[in-house]
Amino acid sequence: MKTIFSVIALSFPAATFACPDVADRSAEMAELVAAARAAPNEMAGREVGGQMWEIWAEAPDEQAQAILDRGILKLRSYNFLGAISDFDALIAYCPDYAEGYNQRAFAYFLNGVFDKAVADLDKAIALRPDHVAARAGRALSLMNLGRLDEARVDLQAALDLNPWLSERALLAPGGALEPQGDDI
Repeated sequence: MKTIFSVIALSFPAATFACPDVADRSAEMAELVAAARAAPNEMAGREVGGQMWEIWAEAPDEQAQAILDRGILKLRSYNFLGAISDFDALIAYCPDYAEGYNQRAFAYFLNGVFDKAVADLDKAIALRPDHVAARAGRALSLMNLGRLDEARVDLQAALDLNPWLSERALLAPGGALEPQGDDI
C-alpha cells in the first residue's frame, strides 16, 4: 500500500500539494493607486481600475489560476454554490491569496449572505489592504446589513484608493450612503 501512495505522490508535481507564496505586488499597486488618483477623467480612472484587477486576478500558480477561473465562470453562470465550492478549494490551497476570499465574498453577496461576505472581505483586506474592490464590496455588504456608518467609512477608504469607482454615487447627495449632517 505504501508503494502505491509513493508512486501516486511522485506522479504529481509539487505544486499540486502546496501553493507558492503570493507575489508581493504592493509597489505596482501603489503606482496604480497614484495613477487612479491623478486620472483626469472617469475613462482614465476606470482603465487604471482594470489594471488593478489584472494584478488581483493573477493567482500564485497555474493550479490556483485554474480554480479561480473556474469559480469565476460559475459566478457568471449564476452557479453561486458551485462558485463558492471552487473558492473554498482555492482558499484551502492558497490561504494567503486575497482574491480567493474576495471572489467567495462576491458569491455570498450575490446570494444575499452579506455577513459571510463581510467576513471574507475582512480577510481579503487583511491580506491586501490596497484591494479597492474588496473595500467597495465590504461597503456594499455592510449597507445591505443596515450598517450604514461602517459602509460609509469603507466606501470612502475605497474611493481614497480609486476615486473613479461607480459606487462613489452612493456617497453623493441623495445616495444611499450620503453622509449625514447635523439637522436643524
